[in-house]
Amino acid sequence: MTWDNFSAALLDLDGVITPTADVHMKAWAHLFTAYLAERGVRPYTDSDYFDHLDGKPRYAGVQTLLASRGIELPFGDPSDAPTAETVCGLGNRKDGVFNEMLAEGIEAYPGSLRLLDFLDANNIAKAVVSSSKNARGVLTAAGIVDRFPVIVDGLVAAESGIPGKPAPDMFHFAADQLGVPYPACVVVEDALSGVRAGAAGGFGLVVGVDRGTGADRLREAGAEVIVAELDELI
Repeated sequence: MTWDNFSAALLDLDGVITPTADVHMKAWAHLFTAYLAERGVRPYTDSDYFDHLDGKPRYAGVQTLLASRGIELPFGDPSDAPTAETVCGLGNRKDGVFNEMLAEGIEAYPGSLRLLDFLDANNIAKAVVSSSKNARGVLTAAGIVDRFPVIVDGLVAAESGIPGKPAPDMFHFAADQLGVPYPACVVVEDALSGVRAGAAGGFGLVVGVDRGTGADRLREAGAEVIVAELDELI
């Protein structure tokens, strides 16, 4: 691809800039393998992560996964204890596991760092657009939080009432913060929900990063370019 017609890159975080998607995947598996076994329903598999959880706000992911097994729980409140039998309680339980795993450290993908260097060298604006409420913590742990003038994460979305992915609103908000028209923005995503958000938003290009979702599925969701590493975009 060429960047000649683009002025900004709107990048997802987990699985795009940092391998935290792997940590999220392990944390979800830790939670739902045991929980679904206790409920006596169809066991949790890796495909559940890509189909129901990847790229979505945490509580929305819990609701979608539970619905796939015919389980209904009260939504509860974000302040619920991790032991609470609510959607928020389960989400908070997963978050606790995730933070324990994250404490072991995280490093950005080398190819992603090379793309960030390229964007900086060519005066192309950039923003992180992540459903995760842990985005700033992840970026800080990776030592790159200062490289992004705009970070639109789950906390910003909740505080500002912005619908999460697959709605395009978080990407629109980030582009507006950068002051860049949507057609001049490239959306870079690895999750189906994020790709769908980019495809629905009127952006100039949607790039799918295949970290296991599958190129065909990313393309069906709306990705126009598929890469395995971000430095393929240089």
